[in-house]
Formats: sequence, structure tokens, C-alpha cells
Amino acid sequence: MILAEPLPLDPRQRLGCLGESAAAETLRRAGMRVLERRCRTRAGEIDLIAEDGEILVFVEVKTRAGTGYGRPAEAVTRTKQQRMGRVALIYLSRKKWLERRCRFDVVEVFARGGRVERVNHIRDAFRL
Repeated sequence: MILAEPLPLDPRQRLGCLGESAAAETLRRAGMRVLERRCRTRAGEIDLIAEDGEILVFVEVKTRAGTGYGRPAEAVTRTKQQRMGRVALIYLSRKKWLERRCRFDVVEVFARGGRVERVNHIRDAFRL
């Protein structure tokens, strides 16, 4: 049984938590093992860290209630990608996994009315 975290009061945070939970479940259903949620370091945060076989996967989750600002994945700018790379390097150093194969994925979550409508997992979304 998976216990849900209490939902934050702020609507944007609540939407983000909904998206992260949907993304984590999507990864699990795809056979991946989620190791960390909201991994924070001095350089920033990575939403999810998972294993896909032998590959360590750093995942950015972008949740949107609409497409008025474009697709969620479009918000993962080059600056965000570089920040994720710095966080990933810190994480790998802490775990002494610097030789481990890695990739960066993006999970787009489309939600409306507090419910997930669709999830799109973009494997190997970018390279640094």
C-alpha cells in the first residue's frame, strides 16, 4: 500500500504533486524503479530519479492544466537542462556512481479539474 503525501494548499503545488504522482506511476508501469522523489541539492532539485534496468534516469515532470503556454516539455529550457545536469552530478558523486550510465527523461502530465487526463513519457529527452 502506498501512502499518499498530504496535498499542499497552493493550487500550483497541488497540481505539481498530482503530476509527480502520475509520472511516478507511469514509470513504475513501464518497468522502472523509482528511487527518489524531489531530490534536492544545493544546485537545485530533480523531480524523480529512477532505474531503467542498469540505466539511472533523472526525470523532470512538467504538469499543465492546459496548453495555453505550449506543451509542458517546452518549459524544460537549456538552462533547466544544465541545472538538472549539475544536480545529477552531485547525486552521482554522493552515491559514488560516477561511472554509471544515465539519461534524462521528461514526463508531461496533462490535467484538468484536479484529474490527470494524459501522461507522455519522453525518454532520453535531452543530452548534455
